[in-house]
Amino acid sequence: MSTIDVNNLLAQMRQMSAQVRAPETAFKAAPIGAQPDFSSLLKQSISAVGRSQMEAGNMAASFERGDPGADLGRTMVAVQKADLSLRAMVAVQSKLVDAYKDIMNMPV
Repeated sequence: MSTIDVNNLLAQMRQMSAQVRAPETAFKAAPIGAQPDFSSLLKQSISAVGRSQMEAGNMAASFERGDPGADLGRTMVAVQKADLSLRAMVAVQSKLVDAYKDIMNMPV
């Protein structure tokens, strides 16, 4: 088993937190013609969740095999990120189903 390099782990955490803090320009509205439709955004989100699940699974399997490049810190972060993205996707799916039910129950 490898030892955890604390400085490397802290640097990775700082890099991830910097990525999470998006600049204000990222949230400005794009021209109406350039906005992607909802279905393509949903497909992209689902595929991103799937990729993160696959990446976390590969990293965990690599760590379990004892591969020399496998790092426990990165593996745990990838697993937690995949779990969080899956939970968020399930929450979005639940809200979409609730919204669909509300719309279907509206009087015409």
